[in-house]
Amino acid sequence: MKHKLLDCVVLAKDLPEFGLRVGDLGTIVAVYEPAGLEIEFIKASGETQAVLTLTEADVRPIKADDIMSVRPLSLRA
Repeated sequence: MKHKLLDCVVLAKDLPEFGLRVGDLGTIVAVYEPAGLEIEFIKASGETQAVLTLTEADVRPIKADDIMSVRPLSLRA
């Protein structure tokens, strides 16, 4: 497993049911072998947007040439 507890990761797929998009940042809050990750995504206010169990394929590490940005939350019901 390449990710570890408290790593910051980048979402690799859209999850519109949670208001999340590719590129959103999350923090790993639990690691499940062999490839499960519980990831918390927060709003800029610090409020939790979602805590999701995903796989390593759903996220990627932050790269040196990534840039952070802010976008409005859009939930589609």
